Amino acid sequence: MEEARKETGNEEYEEVRISEKGIETSEKGEITTDNGIETTTNETEKNGESVDSNLETVTDKTEESEEKSVTLEEELTEKTAQYEEIFNRFQRLQADFANYKKRVEKEKSEIFLYANEKIGLDLLNIIDSLEMAIHPQNKPDNSNEFDCLLDGINLVYKQLIDVLARHGIEEIEALGKPFDMNFHHAVVQEEAEGEPNHVIGVLQKGYKINERVLRPAMVKVSK
Repeated sequence: MEEARKETGNEEYEEVRISEKGIETSEKGEITTDNGIETTTNETEKNGESVDSNLETVTDKTEESEEKSVTLEEELTEKTAQYEEIFNRFQRLQADFANYKKRVEKEKSEIFLYANEKIGLDLLNIIDSLEMAIHPQNKPDNSNEFDCLLDGINLVYKQLIDVLARHGIEEIEALGKPFDMNFHHAVVQEEAEGEPNHVIGVLQKGYKINERVLRPAMVKVSK
């Protein structure tokens, strides 16, 4: 290493030299290095590479966030569709259950209302026989014994009718009424005075139980 001092007037300069990549002190006292520019350039390049790397990282994270956002939206749409399907299915099940409950209640009510239908139908045959027995055409002349028997039969007949009425079994009105195929069964059709298609005779009484036809009336209808 060489060191030198120079004096010019009142000013003093110092030069410092180091071989190869040493330090140099200029006449103005400024210190420079042979590789100073290179060092600064390298640092700038490193800083630039760091910035580029950071930008790439931010870009990657942004793209990743966007992909996640799209994925979440798709999952939300799918889950919403699944929820709507489940909710609709639940509503249908609720409606089916409500209809089933109503149907069961109706059947229970009908069972209660029409529980006596079969026994009532069997009793009608007995009533038919009693009606035939007490019909005036079957009454013999001058028979006091028959009158007593007839009174007894009438009493039994009325009792049976009352029992049926208490259980909702009633006679279907037919004579003089317009023919109604829901309540009447036409056996004969004849020319008659008055309006056509009316019941002009009852061959066998009809009965209903709580507005349901137990047995239609066998009738004669006008033409």
